[in-house]
Amino acid sequence: MHVVAAILAFLIGGYVLIRRKGDRLHRNLGKAWVALMALTALTSFAIHTIRLIGPFSPIHILSVVTLISLWFAVRAARRRDIARHLGTMRMLYVYALIGAGAFTFLPGRLMNRLAFHGDHPWIGYAAVGAAVLFALFVAAKAFPGLAHRLGLSA
Repeated sequence: MHVVAAILAFLIGGYVLIRRKGDRLHRNLGKAWVALMALTALTSFAIHTIRLIGPFSPIHILSVVTLISLWFAVRAARRRDIARHLGTMRMLYVYALIGAGAFTFLPGRLMNRLAFHGDHPWIGYAAVGAAVLFALFVAAKAFPGLAHRLGLSA
């Protein structure tokens, strides 16, 4: 459930970030994204592969921050503080999905073994490659001026 929620949040969140804002579809997809992010964060507490403090690891701190940030982002939207809402949602997408998602594929992690060490590792490489391209596309669209600041624009 954790992986499915995270993948759906990655795809829906990316789409919401690059499309027109404020309409009914944006609000409905945003509600779905918040629910998926909350589900991803909550189900992370059932994962205990790295135990640093009892059953918890540093990633669980990100889960708590994610849940709190979701609350702040929704509150900002309801108060029509769109700049704060957008900033918080962008931050969540980058850190909680892209950042944490990248760590799941490090050597020795379960997702690394599942993606790259089965009978058909090319599928894992293709899926991760597609996810990286999607994330770069979202970043280029959702963060105006980022490519220029990084020296990647023509």
